[in-house]
Amino acid sequence: MIKPHGSEELLPKIVNTDEEKASLLDSSKSMKKILVNSAAAANLVMLGAGYFTPLEGFMSKKDVISVADNMTLENGLFWPTPVVNLTNQKINFNVGDKIALIDPNVEGDKIIAIQSVDEIETLSSEEIDNIINKVFGTNDRSHPGVQTFYDQGNTLISGKVSVINFSYFETDFGETFRTAMQIRSAIELKGWKNVVAFQTRNPMHRAHEELCRMAGKRVNADGILIHMLLGKLKPGDIPADVRDSAIRTMVDHYFPKDYVMITGYGFDMLYAGPREALLHAVFRQNCGCSYLIVGRDHAGVGDFYGAFDAQEIFDKIPNNALLIKIFNADHTAYSKKLNKVVMMRDVEDHTKEDFVILSGTKVREMLSRGENLPKEFARPEVAEVLMKHYIKGN
Repeated sequence: MIKPHGSEELLPKIVNTDEEKASLLDSSKSMKKILVNSAAAANLVMLGAGYFTPLEGFMSKKDVISVADNMTLENGLFWPTPVVNLTNQKINFNVGDKIALIDPNVEGDKIIAIQSVDEIETLSSEEIDNIINKVFGTNDRSHPGVQTFYDQGNTLISGKVSVINFSYFETDFGETFRTAMQIRSAIELKGWKNVVAFQTRNPMHRAHEELCRMAGKRVNADGILIHMLLGKLKPGDIPADVRDSAIRTMVDHYFPKDYVMITGYGFDMLYAGPREALLHAVFRQNCGCSYLIVGRDHAGVGDFYGAFDAQEIFDKIPNNALLIKIFNADHTAYSKKLNKVVMMRDVEDHTKEDFVILSGTKVREMLSRGENLPKEFARPEVAEVLMKHYIKGN
């Protein structure tokens, strides 16, 4: 199986034994506490679950700036996006202390992790502007990821972490949430050697389904990992439980048995386009996948990125930066001539009129207006799941 990123083995930061958790929680009674933001909590879940191997905690200012400018840590390790604990709260602890981090997404002031405070540093407004511009390609606050980063504050708390739990993800998505360790173990148990990963924050319409099928066939995959984001999204995106149900319905009806593994991970969407595509590759490599499907406007939002910027960025990083390979997907559309979904580059005898262009945005718009989805857009069983959500919401 493919090795984890920058390591011979996964390095999850979750505390494994009940005894160690109890000891840490007991020690936390005398620690200073800080309520982290949702982005930091999501980083903790990813650190705990092994997805961010080989990171051991939150980045320092030098590492954050290096990642923004060069896509490497100070030590030269490839890493595309900052992993930070930023705050705008008053600091009442010191370098060298251990602090308890409170989960903002769970009631009752629950501790999600213990952090060793290596450094407490301030980012200037100019430094924050530069970091955001490099990572997101824009400083426009209408970009949801940009606004979220600006809102986090300018005090950077770096240091190693010991993660106590996976926030709300295990309880709310018990059937779907999986750590990188669990996914690697499941792949090994199945005997899969060559696995294609598909990233999604949306329900899967016909184009997504066919992309998985095409990619699996072309790289001779043993199986497909459908890996859905379960964390915070922008307003208007379809909730994770509805997506989960829609995807499971599609797989049950239209894929061979035991060919697809449906899982999810606990992270808040960055909408960082090309940089986030690289991050997606990092943690799919950590899951043990050989390929990641990168499609049109992967991890993008609005008109901030070009259709294939997320593919082109992989050509700009060093050849040895990642072990995972990329399956580049073209525009997909429903061919009226062939009565199936195709990648448009694969069919030369078509005119524009021969295609029905498929779009997740258009699917959401039609559903919000109470319109039935045509067969070219969604399987009827999937459309029924989505329509029930929209009818209930209205």
